[in-house]
Amino acid sequence: MMRVLQILMFAGIGYVICAVAGYFLVMAVSTNRHDKSVEAVMTAVFVVGPLGAIAAGILSAFRGS
Repeated sequence: MMRVLQILMFAGIGYVICAVAGYFLVMAVSTNRHDKSVEAVMTAVFVVGPLGAIAAGILSAFRGS
């Protein structure tokens, strides 16, 4: 049970860190002039954040093995 909670905790932390990093990355790189902030938020929340959560969860699962 502690293992599952550890994986979920790392996945949550990974989500937040990657979502924030993804937001600033899209704001810096995007050439969109009309709705750059919406693009940055949607990409961070629905693409980069979940990918970071999955990666952090997998790394956490294999870290203790």
